[in-house]
Amino acid sequence: MLIKLTGGTVYDPASGIDGQQQDIYIQDGRIVDAPTDGKPVDQEYDLRGKVVMSGAIDMHTHIGGGKGNIARTLLPEDHRMDPVARTSVTRSGNGHAMPSTYVAGYRYAEMGYTAGFEPAVLPINARQAHMEMGDMPILDKGGYVLMGSDDYLLRMMTAKKDQKAINDYVAWTLNAAKGIGIKVVNAGGINAFKFNQRKLDLDEQNVHYEVTPRQILQTLARAVKEIGLTHPLHVHGCNLGVPGNVDTTLNTIQGVEGLPMHLTHIQFHSYGTEGDFKFSSGAAQIAEAINKTPNITADVGQILFGQTVTASGDNMRQHANHKYASPNKWVCMDIECDAGCGVVPFKYKDQNFVNALQWAIGLEIFLLVDDPWRIFLTTDHPNGAPFTSYPHLIRLLMDRSFRNDMLATIHPEAQKMTTLASIEREYTFNEIAIMTRAGAARIIGLKDRGALAPGNWADITVYTENADRQAMFTKPDFVFKDGELVVKDGEVVKVTWGTTHIVKPDYDLSVEKDLQAYFDKYLTMKLGNFKISDDEITEDGRGSLTTHPLRGAA
Repeated sequence: MLIKLTGGTVYDPASGIDGQQQDIYIQDGRIVDAPTDGKPVDQEYDLRGKVVMSGAIDMHTHIGGGKGNIARTLLPEDHRMDPVARTSVTRSGNGHAMPSTYVAGYRYAEMGYTAGFEPAVLPINARQAHMEMGDMPILDKGGYVLMGSDDYLLRMMTAKKDQKAINDYVAWTLNAAKGIGIKVVNAGGINAFKFNQRKLDLDEQNVHYEVTPRQILQTLARAVKEIGLTHPLHVHGCNLGVPGNVDTTLNTIQGVEGLPMHLTHIQFHSYGTEGDFKFSSGAAQIAEAINKTPNITADVGQILFGQTVTASGDNMRQHANHKYASPNKWVCMDIECDAGCGVVPFKYKDQNFVNALQWAIGLEIFLLVDDPWRIFLTTDHPNGAPFTSYPHLIRLLMDRSFRNDMLATIHPEAQKMTTLASIEREYTFNEIAIMTRAGAARIIGLKDRGALAPGNWADITVYTENADRQAMFTKPDFVFKDGELVVKDGEVVKVTWGTTHIVKPDYDLSVEKDLQAYFDKYLTMKLGNFKISDDEITEDGRGSLTTHPLRGAA
């Protein structure tokens, strides 16, 4: 079947197209060149006056893993407040801060998103994470495998194992857990918490293993580069949420010694200690450091006001923050010898000085980082806000007048501590398309997504231009997933199943000899059960599996 999308105004930065009117042809799920053999079009959509982009990609969203189920269980009142009725096409479901799996897929698609990547797939719980993501309709998905506090790695580093041995272990873990990248959360800190350390600075040793976060980050960043992963080491830094952590973040940027590194939810790591409240914005320093350091990329982790739930592997920081839980209930737990988990409900308030300044800090970072290819739109769903708030965030970035109107309503002392009102920049459609499409695909390593060039999969979103950018990005006219129309006028009209994106780096098979002995002695799971097979990802007909080449590979 040949489909023609006629006359839309296309923003496709990966192809160098910035607001050009053109036709797009779709056949067999992919974008194709205009036919030259006179072949008739089977279906045509008149998109004149419409804005056309590729399907959006959320490169950091907590949509799979045990922490999500804990969050849903912990907040039944929040989960029930936003029900979705069954239709002839969709199933029923519910959830506000942490929607149920089906609802998450529907809501993402209804905003024009066609892919989402879970940033913290715990290897020992990877099967559950993939099953949960596999339950999400329409979206492509994938995950970054969580390392850096795993007991086996820390033992290797304490024993001074060489980089090659660590590379083999990292590659083996990626294969076993079916990931596309490596994530570090508070490097070594989750493990240190189990030895009663309540903080761990960049150059402070884990009391048991006598290695520092800086050493862990350097070791894993080197492994990621030498293995050939496209996605840089994905780093949740030390001292999340701590006033003064801007210095830790700046030291982390320098400490990786030029290796590629992605700093995630950097808003939570950009705080100074100035002012009467001993809490201030470090956004200008962070943005300057990113602008000057081409090996560094970041997503923001914007906070937006309202009820949400914070769910993180960083049990050290979640334990420290539990006293701010709203409502007052929380969970903090250990998970085997791999990592931990903390779930703390939270309500961000515009009349709370700290929350209001956090809101401003995130926007400052967005607007002060020059290169939209190296900054990414996230709320660290659900930690800063649910992903359903993205259209509101986009309006804040594209509409200075609206942004300043919102600024005028927040805590007055926070208004005095931010330079936000003086920043004139407004994001363009092309910059939004880079940050949420082309740039996201490039940094993850998706070779045939995030662009509208012939040969790419036809993930396409069509909007009616509206001066109210929030309304515009909330409700697309059409969303095509792999060439099939799945959303019309902001509602799901067809349910499809996306693909899971992974990499399969080579490793020395002998790595399993020592791992077998370790599993037998220390873990409750057998080594054979730890590893996920390809067919487990694709069983039940819910999607396919796509293996991406490593950097430099054909």
